[in-house]
Amino acid sequence: MTKYVCTACGYVYDPAQGDPDSGIKPGTPFEQLPDDWVCPVCGAAKSMFVEEGAGYKEHGLKK
Repeated sequence: MTKYVCTACGYVYDPAQGDPDSGIKPGTPFEQLPDDWVCPVCGAAKSMFVEEGAGYKEHGLKK
């Protein structure tokens, strides 16, 4: 499953782990997160996330 990175703070959403504190079960792909889901670290909107991998460095993020 593809991981997604918050462009505001660098948090990585890992579908294998989900987001239990927000009620998101492990195995939930990013695309299936509710539209109102926000970054659990900084509160950034789902639209602020980018796919980890190709283009990652172009967004100015560090691993």
